[in-house]
This record gives sequence, C-alpha cells and structure tokens, in this order.
Amino acid sequence: MSKIAFTGGGTVGHVSVNLSLIPTAIEEGYEVCYIGSKAGIEREMIESQLPNINYHVISSGKLRRYISWENIKDVFKVLKGIVDARKALKKEQPDILFSKGGFVSVPVVIAAKSLNIPTIIHESDLTPGLANKISLKFAKKIYTTFEDTLQYLPNDKADFVGATVREDLKSGDKKRGYQLTHFNEDKKVLLVMGGSLGSKKLNEIIRQNLNALQETYQVIHLTGKGLLDSAYNEQQGYVQFEFVKDDLTDLLAITDTVISRAGSNAIYEFLTLKIPMLLIPLGLDQSRGDQIDNAKNFESKGFGRTIPEDTLTETDLIKQLNEIEDERETIIEQMSVYKESFTRYDLFHKILQDAN
Repeated sequence: MSKIAFTGGGTVGHVSVNLSLIPTAIEEGYEVCYIGSKAGIEREMIESQLPNINYHVISSGKLRRYISWENIKDVFKVLKGIVDARKALKKEQPDILFSKGGFVSVPVVIAAKSLNIPTIIHESDLTPGLANKISLKFAKKIYTTFEDTLQYLPNDKADFVGATVREDLKSGDKKRGYQLTHFNEDKKVLLVMGGSLGSKKLNEIIRQNLNALQETYQVIHLTGKGLLDSAYNEQQGYVQFEFVKDDLTDLLAITDTVISRAGSNAIYEFLTLKIPMLLIPLGLDQSRGDQIDNAKNFESKGFGRTIPEDTLTETDLIKQLNEIEDERETIIEQMSVYKESFTRYDLFHKILQDAN
C-alpha cells in the first residue's frame, strides 16, 4: 500500500488543508503519517481530529527575519529536526511528502529531499512565507491559493489551485443558527471574528459601539479565548462566544456581513459563501504582513473593505460597515464571479500526478 507523509504547523492555517486531504488519502486507500513539532497546534489538531494517524515529533526552530541570538540556537534545532525527520521518514517510507508550510516543515522537506522522496508544498497566502521559500529549493512543485502569488514564484514549479474549502461549509442550518443566538430572522446579522487569540482592541471597539451597530445588525461576537465579558450577557441582539467549532457553519448560514482577520482559509470561506467582509488583518508587529497582503488583494477585487488594526477607530469601523451596506449588491455580484476550483479530491489526485 502506498503512503503519504504530511507536515506543516505553527498556525491553524498551516494545518487546515492537511486536515482536508488526509481523510481523502485514506478514502483513496493510502496510508498516512504526520510529522510536526512537540507542542505546536498541529499536534493538538491532528491528534484530536485524526487520532489514528501516526504522529512523529521533531525538533524545530523559529525562522526569524531579524537578528537575534536565538537564531544561533535555532540553527542547531533545525539541524536536529532534519535528523529527527530522516528517522521518521525512514521508518514510515512514504512515497510522497505534502508540506503545508510553517517553520516545522523546513527540516522535513530537507530530509525528504535527502531520501529522494518527492515533495509538494502549498502556499495559502498571497506572498510566500519564508519557510516555503526555503522549502521550494527542495520540492518538485508549489501550489498557490491566490493566482497573483504566481508572480513571486518560478514558472516551472508553481501551479495555481485556488482554495480548497471544507466540504461541510455550505451545510449550515439557518434554523439552528437562529436557535443558538436567539436572534430575530428579520434583522441582519454581523459576525465578528478576531482570530483564535482574539483582538482586545477590536473587542473593545465592538462593545463600545454596540448601540450604533445594533441599529443595523444583531451581533455574533467570537471574542477569543479568555476574552468574554459577562457585563454583556443580557444584551439583547448580542451574543458572545470565546470560539465556535462545530456550530460555526450554522452561524455563517445566518451571517450577512463579517468582520474578521484576513487569514487565507477564513476569507476564502467567506468568499465561497458570498458574505461581504470587513477585514482587520494582523499588523506587522504580530506577523510578516501576509494578512495585510491578503486583505488588500480581496479589497482590490471588490469583495469588501479593509482597515489596518493600528489605525482602527470606531469612526472607521462604522463608516466602512455603512459603505459595505450601501454596496452590498455590487460586492455580492463581484463575489459571484469567483469560481471554486479544486475539490479536495482534485487536489489529492494532482498531488499524486505531480509527484510522479
């Protein structure tokens, strides 16, 4: 039986495509293993959602774009990671490695190259991350979610595949969504998502301006872990959750407008559902700027608006939401031009084809 190894981690976005492809590989008769870090989110997600998968732990260092003494230590961590990954790959003997990126993936891709295991890598963001830039030297192909990403990559190695969104995305139940929120079906719904860690600044602005927001919307507020505020528990037309997992599709089914971070996976889900979006990307103080690029790209295509978090004010927030409401039909029309591309089965079979 053929086998595929998967790697990628550090953020949810570096795992989500793998979570879609692994069940596909198993359905197609392939054995699967995963190589990741000891304490990364990838381990938590894989072991909780796919507990029967062999998970191999390797050492991994952080790839920094600035000078730091930690970089010296991390060189040795990466070297050890290559050794760890070689051991795991020799034990598992996969036919293909699929890498979703993140710093943990680099040692695995290098190890795979040293063992002549063909590697396919995937880039979700508009501009390639440092890990994938390094990994590309050792890989056969890189797939992109944004077509505009191709301009940053060698023509002979890069293919545009679009976003592979989860199959249950469109299965949300509106009735269930209204039951969860106790909202009125006759009034629009605004969903606020500040990412897995939440955004204290965004949370404060939303709560301080609830009265103004509720002139137009009922508000679902995903605050992030530990950021609920019990003072608002009895607020009519407002419901807050730290995060939502299984019920998110039901909440999306009743959502008219979304305020969100600009991670690639999330914004392509909103696009697929044709939900106009106001994007508040992570700033350069918290990221390499990938979400800023993603947000600008979507704004340029007419899918919504964006506000940098460092300039976010209540005035801007209300103004941009009002503009989205005024242009709702135009935005949805622009979104309708977007065509979903590769299903998870299409993508899986492309991986098999390109690896051979």
